[in-house]
Amino acid sequence: MTLGREQEVEIRNPPRFMPGERVRATRHVKNDGTYPGREIGENLVLKGDEGYVRDIGTFLQQFYIYAVEWIGRGTVVGMRAREMVSLENAGAAGSAEITSAPGKGAAG
Repeated sequence: MTLGREQEVEIRNPPRFMPGERVRATRHVKNDGTYPGREIGENLVLKGDEGYVRDIGTFLQQFYIYAVEWIGRGTVVGMRAREMVSLENAGAAGSAEITSAPGKGAAG
């Protein structure tokens, strides 16, 4: 029986982003109650925001958490790799997560 939770232990592989790397958010990120001074549900990062990875930590000895300083917001928010893409390495694994909407691709 599974609970539908993530099973991959991400930290068995090297981090997908390194400190100093420029990234772009691929999703809206809201405060889940762990960001002090902001209301629960308030947007912390918007899709398309750009920032720099400042540090890398781990969570539950399973996932990388990237401390990203968001340039236009003046905040540092913990992010998962699936929530951002590198602006420096076009072929990075994280960049594969951005896809075109059906019927909106370049070919066609």
